Amino acid sequence: MALTSIITVNYNQPGATLDLLKSIKKNCKRDDIEVILVDNASDIDNKGLFADCYPSLRYLRSEVNLGFAGGNNLGIMQAKGEYILMINNDTEIIPGFVMQLVAEMIARPEIGILSPLILFYDDPRVIQYAGFTPINLITGRNQTIGLGRQNNNQYDNTSYQTAFCHGAAMMCRKSDIHHVGLLPEQYFLYYEELDWCEMFRRAGKQIWFTGKTHIFHKESMSVGKESAVKTYFVTRNRLLFMRRNTNWLNVTLFSTYYLLLAVPKQVITYLIKGRRDLIPFVTKGLSWHLIRSKNHVEHRSPITLPAKSVK
Repeated sequence: MALTSIITVNYNQPGATLDLLKSIKKNCKRDDIEVILVDNASDIDNKGLFADCYPSLRYLRSEVNLGFAGGNNLGIMQAKGEYILMINNDTEIIPGFVMQLVAEMIARPEIGILSPLILFYDDPRVIQYAGFTPINLITGRNQTIGLGRQNNNQYDNTSYQTAFCHGAAMMCRKSDIHHVGLLPEQYFLYYEELDWCEMFRRAGKQIWFTGKTHIFHKESMSVGKESAVKTYFVTRNRLLFMRRNTNWLNVTLFSTYYLLLAVPKQVITYLIKGRRDLIPFVTKGLSWHLIRSKNHVEHRSPITLPAKSVK
């Protein structure tokens, strides 16, 4: 099998990262993969700890936090594999995981990015991701297929085109990245993989989901985990995505909805929840756009929506 470069990014989560390395070590053939760990300026440099766990590890440390996109891009630029698998450090894989993804890529040359079924680690009976619906160009919202549903093996033998991949696990070809470009680093956190999918689609490639293999994700099933960082980047990047991927008329319509309905609703929700501390970060996220020119945003051509996702 062709070489696959597995890239994961660590930021102050050595325990979770060690668990992933152990999972890869247990469930992958060592001659088919290389593992690249990018440390995103963690407070403590745990290179020795990670190397003890996975001796053939390629360890890259950045002295500044490059964010999700920047960290993965650093790994991509060093990768030797024909296939690139970016996987969150808070996940664990199953036997045959990499092999199945590669087999799917080989069988379908039209695939640009492929994501697997994602199950919650805390309760593997519950689905986190089985694809995404397209984004509504007025509200900037979409839905996660399968989220919160019981896993009754309903996706086990299925693969289909979907609107977006999931950043927790996505495979692509290194050759396609040369043509399409690296992950857009303007986002730092949130929405960058959605934008990357649009970049691949504009290049004539498709975005696919497969349920023929899966990972376990340690992200909490609870909804509403809010923080200043998340509030700022989600607020900022929702508008950034629309500015980069739709035309001026659509941006105008979306901005009207966003500023007059969505943002006030969010602020009221924070007030009700007693989270006044988050409101300034909503304002800060919006203000970012007032000081960024089109050159900073890199406005792009309108979205070509994918075929409707199969459920």
